[in-house]
Amino acid sequence: MSTVTRQLSGTHETIRMFSRRMDIPVLGEVAIPPPDKLAYYAGIGVLAALQVIEWPLALVITAGHVLADQHLSGLAKGVGEALEAA
Repeated sequence: MSTVTRQLSGTHETIRMFSRRMDIPVLGEVAIPPPDKLAYYAGIGVLAALQVIEWPLALVITAGHVLADQHLSGLAKGVGEALEAA
């Protein structure tokens, strides 16, 4: 499978994961992540609110998690397809 096809498969998987949407008056339509991701983000928010970690650190952790999740969803899908073909 080509790299482009793997990237499109990963993108399709990400779109399917974030297909639930909610209409927020100021922001408009916003994608809602799956429940396990919501729990993770809520946990980071609680730690920041309780000042266990600082807000900038919470933002960096969350941004890194989002970026890694986007990258790994396509990567894991490609590895799984390669193992199936073997």
